[in-house]
Amino acid sequence: MTSYPILTLLILLPLAGGLCLAPVWNRPEWARPLALGVAVAELALAGWLLAASGMPPAPGAAAGYFLWEDAAWIERFGIRYLLGMDGISLLMVVLTAFTTVVAMLVSWRGITERATLHYFLILLMESGIMGVFLALDLVLFYLFWEVMLIPMFFLIGIWGHGRRIYSAVKFFLYTLVGSLLMLLAIIGVYLIHGDATGTFTFALPLLAKAPIAHAAAPWLFGAFLLAFAIKFPLFPVHTWLPDAHTDAPTAGSVILAALLLKTGAYGLVRFGYPLFPEAAKGFAPLLYVLAIIGILYASWIAYAQEDMKRMVAYSSVGHMGFVALGIASWGPVALSGSILQMVNHGFTTAALFALVGMLDERAHTREVAAFGGLWGTMPVFSFFFLFFAMASAGLPGLNNFVGEFLILVGVFRTTPAAGAIAFLGIVLPLIYTVRLVQEVLFQTERQPLRLPDLTLREGAVLAVLAVIDLYIGVHPKPLLDILKVPVALLTGVAP
Repeated sequence: MTSYPILTLLILLPLAGGLCLAPVWNRPEWARPLALGVAVAELALAGWLLAASGMPPAPGAAAGYFLWEDAAWIERFGIRYLLGMDGISLLMVVLTAFTTVVAMLVSWRGITERATLHYFLILLMESGIMGVFLALDLVLFYLFWEVMLIPMFFLIGIWGHGRRIYSAVKFFLYTLVGSLLMLLAIIGVYLIHGDATGTFTFALPLLAKAPIAHAAAPWLFGAFLLAFAIKFPLFPVHTWLPDAHTDAPTAGSVILAALLLKTGAYGLVRFGYPLFPEAAKGFAPLLYVLAIIGILYASWIAYAQEDMKRMVAYSSVGHMGFVALGIASWGPVALSGSILQMVNHGFTTAALFALVGMLDERAHTREVAAFGGLWGTMPVFSFFFLFFAMASAGLPGLNNFVGEFLILVGVFRTTPAAGAIAFLGIVLPLIYTVRLVQEVLFQTERQPLRLPDLTLREGAVLAVLAVIDLYIGVHPKPLLDILKVPVALLTGVAP
């Protein structure tokens, strides 16, 4: 199995599929099913890898990796085409493939102009995101990091609404600043490691064997941290996210919430801490503070929102604050919870953005005050809206509860004070969630809008997401087992 370039196929299949849309560029009725077929094929490949996750380590691979591809690229500068898959990247790959299918299905009828370009950009972005989750060479990682940003800029700028140009430019500028800082840090790591060891390389496995102990290490880690914090996003560099979500098309919001935010957390786990373990410990108090402020602040601001999409966007800031909290703890329980919560947030928040988009397509508004009594007029929609709202709020038995519980348990073991304060972040989301559900579904003082209920396509997408949320909430062990070895290797604590 390891003799075939499966990881390369994961990266190139969406790109190749996007290029295959060229002959039907002006025939969106053909481009849609073709693009969806490519996305489904990618999901099938990712699902097969998930089913085979117990395979033995790949020959010549670093510890913990069961798929490995290594080839010389730019040898003069120590740049290699190095890809690897362990349990963490496997879950991110499956989440990426599944979310891409969801994004295509929720925009099936909503995108009528330049539809082929829309689907091409989604497939291009999928290739970039896959590369981010699989690359183990810093230059290759940076290349994919930049590739995934460009399609999102155009998705917001072309198919967005409201202040779409402003939001697209703001998104681009924030991420550009972070990217440039990360590039400088990558060059610094390359030069310092080369001077210290005599081996000039960008390969993570070699760099991690001799972590940077130079006086510049805190500055380099700080640059990585800021670049990844922008993408999380963490307070106070989060302000681009509500605007981007509010003005993005539904597919853009789904991918942004489920995938692009996860690349920041993944980068910190995969590159930040392994390259700078000592500097990371020094930054832990700051990361705790920023995570807790983000959790509490986002919940407070979310309650005040009248636009449902903006409310869900701020809730994402809070949920990703929990992910940062677990990473700051850097213990096996909290880190497992953070990675699991990345997956949970991807499924749950993607569903919420899809639901808000479906409502917007029908009513052409997302204002909470415009709705009321939908439980009586749109029962299927209302069921799923209530289900995913409760999942987002951390209802026991659903997926978000498991991730947040593990994070809090792990944080209480290492930093009880941080865990106690963060516990408020479990309570506060209930307040704005109850307000949202009550006003949209059960408010009887306003005349309910007569809107058509979900179509079979919409209901099927949400039903699959609901089953996944429920399964993880009731039986998270298979996913935690996948994470056991890579988390143990990262934290140095035996499973």
